[in-house]
Amino acid sequence: MPKTRKKEKIEELEKFLEELSSLLPITFKNYKKDFKIRAICERYFEKIIESIIDLSFLIIKEKNLKIPEEDKQAFDILEQGKLISKRLSEKLKEAKGMRNIISHEYGRIDDEIVFNAITEELEKDTKEFIKKIKNV
Repeated sequence: MPKTRKKEKIEELEKFLEELSSLLPITFKNYKKDFKIRAICERYFEKIIESIIDLSFLIIKEKNLKIPEEDKQAFDILEQGKLISKRLSEKLKEAKGMRNIISHEYGRIDDEIVFNAITEELEKDTKEFIKKIKNV
């Protein structure tokens, strides 16, 4: 895998995080009352997780690791390859599950859970993932 593709994906992720951060209301109350902001934040959540998965597949291919049968398995493979921690692997699988709920609207989306995931976990976990992948 050319380093430029990996670098482009990392830059894309960093850009998405920065843009999401610039739009995200400070309080859940403000998030809840603005359907446009909720829709934008949910879309950024999807884009960030999709980019993490794309980057995971690039790394798996580069390292000649086992090709996953489904997206979530990519995190297990990176963990088994000692490229990310078990904790980060679990957090990314949870985020992928949330992305599926948002993307496919399985049932009712719980705005508070999405807001908390975005404000308390997504940025931290994505930055940790980027840091680990940059060192690969």
